Amino acid sequence: MKAIRVTATGGPEALHYEDVPEPQPAAGQVLVRIEAAGVNFIDLYQRTGQYAVPLPMTPGLEAAGTVAGLGPGVTELKVGDRVAYTNVLGAYAEYATVPAEQAVKLPDGVSARQGAAVMLQGMTAHYLATSTYPLKAGDTCLVHAAAGGVGLLLCQIAKLRGARVIGTVSTREKADLARGAGADEVILYTEQDFETEVRRLTQSAGLQVVYDSVGRTTFEKSLNCLARRGMLVLFGQSSGPVAPFDPQVLNRKGSLFLTRPTIAHYLATRVELLARAGDVLSWLVAGKLKVRIGREFPLAEAAQAHRELEGRATTGKVLLIP
Repeated sequence: MKAIRVTATGGPEALHYEDVPEPQPAAGQVLVRIEAAGVNFIDLYQRTGQYAVPLPMTPGLEAAGTVAGLGPGVTELKVGDRVAYTNVLGAYAEYATVPAEQAVKLPDGVSARQGAAVMLQGMTAHYLATSTYPLKAGDTCLVHAAAGGVGLLLCQIAKLRGARVIGTVSTREKADLARGAGADEVILYTEQDFETEVRRLTQSAGLQVVYDSVGRTTFEKSLNCLARRGMLVLFGQSSGPVAPFDPQVLNRKGSLFLTRPTIAHYLATRVELLARAGDVLSWLVAGKLKVRIGREFPLAEAAQAHRELEGRATTGKVLLIP
């Protein structure tokens, strides 16, 4: 079968399209014939070595497809089931073995492409808005990169929970996408200072929460946007990691909260996985949540997909199609 392999960390050129043996499911695993794989910033971090992963490896933590084989002991799934999964390395391939307990059946009305597009980013948006800082009516939140894959989903879920949403984007096209996802206000950070705009839009009251996937270039101003006892949720670092800082800053700025969550800790049990995936997928079926698939690339063009994601040339979800 074909797969993308990384033997040494580096730029997009480190992604090699190769022939590899088809995997065989071990006990408790299923073999999935992949129909679509999601591309995420964490894949870039792993490729460059920012996040250490044993090499050689096949990247990709999210995919959807059809169960093509069962390992010993698997009873909850059967060959032919349509499934999606996340947090299992190896999705940039034609086939992958996946622990059965991490695979979720796709309901009728949700395609493999949609499934691959919402597993990691949809459940990320879900835990951010419902668990890390549980948004409620009357809250105002700031969503950085509001036209990105997580951003568009997070804006929609925040509105479902009754919050006022302010988004930041880099272009007018992206501003239109963010508004279409429910953002009440959109700040064009390439033309406006987002801290100044947030103060204006909140009459200097500040925000209950900032959802920040950008990191280095937004961190300090994100803190400055918060109301007393507000929370900065730093869930990514597309502009680079945040420099070390003195925790006393949180005290001086209003007894602020800072958290650096990761999805694995919010999908720690199958019960939690099924609950979050169930919400996201049922919202898709009901039309309460829409997923924008911005670009699709053939699996062989994974390097180009990474280049465009790194260059912030994409909106919504980027998929690889084997």
